[in-house]
Amino acid sequence: MSNREFTDDYMESLLRDHFKAEVAQQPASKHPWDWLKSRLETPKNRTGFGGFLSGIPKPLVAGVAVLVVATVISVLFPVASSTGGSVNGGDFFAFEPASEGAGLPGRPGNPGVSGAHSNLGPPGSPGIQTPSNQQFSRRFGGTSGGSQTDTSVHEQADTIRYSNTPFAVDGGTLTAASATSSVTPKPSQSGSTYGVTIPRDPAPSSNSSTATQATPVPATNVATMPAPAPPQATTFKDYKRLGFTSAQLDSVSTFSLDADRTSFQLALNWARSGQKVDPDSVRAEEWINAFNYGYDSPVHRDSFAITADVLRHPLNSGMHMVRLGFQAPEFRDDTPLNVTLVLDASGSMSQGNRVAIAREAAESIRRSLRSRDRIGVVQFTSDVIYEMTVEHTAPDDRAVRRSIERLVPNKSTNVQAGLDLGVELADRARRERPDAHNYVILMSDGVANVNATDPFAILESAYDADASNPLRLITIGVGIENYNDYLLEQLAQHGNGWYRYLSDVDQARATFSRENWLALSVPFADQTRAQVTWDNNVVAYWRMIGYENRVTPDETFTEDRKEFAEIPMGDATTVFFEVQLKDDVLRGRSNAADLGDVHLRWVTPMSGLTNQQASAITSRFDRELGTIGDPLLEFGAIVALASDRYGSLSYVDAGGAANVRWELQALSERLRSLAGELGHLDSYNDFAYLLGQIIAALPSDTRTSTGYSR
Repeated sequence: MSNREFTDDYMESLLRDHFKAEVAQQPASKHPWDWLKSRLETPKNRTGFGGFLSGIPKPLVAGVAVLVVATVISVLFPVASSTGGSVNGGDFFAFEPASEGAGLPGRPGNPGVSGAHSNLGPPGSPGIQTPSNQQFSRRFGGTSGGSQTDTSVHEQADTIRYSNTPFAVDGGTLTAASATSSVTPKPSQSGSTYGVTIPRDPAPSSNSSTATQATPVPATNVATMPAPAPPQATTFKDYKRLGFTSAQLDSVSTFSLDADRTSFQLALNWARSGQKVDPDSVRAEEWINAFNYGYDSPVHRDSFAITADVLRHPLNSGMHMVRLGFQAPEFRDDTPLNVTLVLDASGSMSQGNRVAIAREAAESIRRSLRSRDRIGVVQFTSDVIYEMTVEHTAPDDRAVRRSIERLVPNKSTNVQAGLDLGVELADRARRERPDAHNYVILMSDGVANVNATDPFAILESAYDADASNPLRLITIGVGIENYNDYLLEQLAQHGNGWYRYLSDVDQARATFSRENWLALSVPFADQTRAQVTWDNNVVAYWRMIGYENRVTPDETFTEDRKEFAEIPMGDATTVFFEVQLKDDVLRGRSNAADLGDVHLRWVTPMSGLTNQQASAITSRFDRELGTIGDPLLEFGAIVALASDRYGSLSYVDAGGAANVRWELQALSERLRSLAGELGHLDSYNDFAYLLGQIIAALPSDTRTSTGYSR
């Protein structure tokens, strides 16, 4: 039987079919069960075979008749309807039929999705309904560039998520798509995305980009692919998404720079292992900063090279994207190093090749150190393993090699005990060698379950009071499942260091090769932050992509704070903004404008001097996709938008998820157009693979016209 309920009216229709010979003469009854009872209890005199049948209890006849009808209907209309089902034992996403007017925004002929998917945009956008302030705040997660104290954020925002079940979308289960048909994007009418809706496109101009009309990469054998499962027992913090901000109301964005790349490496490793990439694990800035965009080096070794570019938005030709790049200088630094390895030897490290990766990374760091450097080792499980503890000594000391070689997993995880002793040894070495840079390197899966398990409680216990020559806490994550990303990321961010992820032994060896380690271990800038001030005569609305947990109140820009980023020598940080320029600017004679300016502040390591630098954001804004002449700029924009859109899935329902897929497919086609120039790069091919995998795991828009009128 279908999942229709046995209402009175429905039962009456079944009974009419069964007794249709007599029902024609009966008046319609509002009480079909009473009518049936009276019908069965009124005997008629019959003879022969008919008389024999009349002797059978009539309730039994009615029951058998209903059973027969139910059986026929269940055969013709099985329970597993087209709106749900199973793929290889896993749920796949299903869409309910939608009435006219409930189509996806961004498709021709759809006036916008009602209710939770209202076609919202920056207030005052043409043809877009302006929500109330409360609606605007709840949809966009508050404003950015200020103190970020708005409490009317989506209930799912800014929470820790445990990904031991498929991620939910408004009560539904989002796993693999069940259809092989791909969604073909149409010319955009509005660029709706995950609850932050970008403005409706103006009428296309003669030189408008054709990017929005690109045919996306078809889904690859989606129906035959097993539904990927998310990594089990993994912990992430889901930071609230930044929304569009009116430059008239708030023209300033203040944020810490970011030197991490872990979120992208985690996602790539999960995809290669057949795991679903959890949207809550995506930090867009770490995807963006995973790639080298070939910025020019600074002219002076004591400053950044600042690059500003503007290009037309790949998904909405009525908007633009602004890229800001901050390149630190390369230079030689002979400052000695004090390195303290804090190695997780707990039982959870026995999974997969975690111990082998940690051991190889530790050994690579040891081999990369010079004779004037010093290294110490701490191992911990449910407590410190004191017989494996080595106080700071020369890198080739036998005791160091022995401790690293004998790293084996056992018992529970007491990160606090390990870091407490590591910081104690590092502080002792710092006092003995005050002219050295000091690094504490934690290698772990982050699954703390003994003593303090909160990153801030652990940092408070292992507090470093010397801000002039800080202990820089580097965290190295290993493992796929049973992994605490939140702990490791926050320890590094608030420990004046950076966070990396290693997926295998080869990556551990390459990351900490002598050349790489010597660059990573030389800090150029401590406590690095940026402040962008938009010209509200040029920019109407702006939105920063990513950096949600790096945004800081504007007044903190002049303060030296430990949680602001350390930038290693030769490193680069990139940030993308989505902006809507004012109409009179777009209609003006000039194709270039000063959109605003950007200021940097940082502290010089060792000396403690505060530095500042400023640059205007000046660029042409008529640069079309495919004609820019800088494929890495286009590539970065695609990475930024893809990570931002995919990471938004916790905030959308079925229609929004299908629209995310549609946008990712359009970005995938743009990416394919860059293959001739970038296809030789491993980074390009890795991202193309990852993008294909996350698209395949998203639901297709399977809704079709029923042929019925409204």
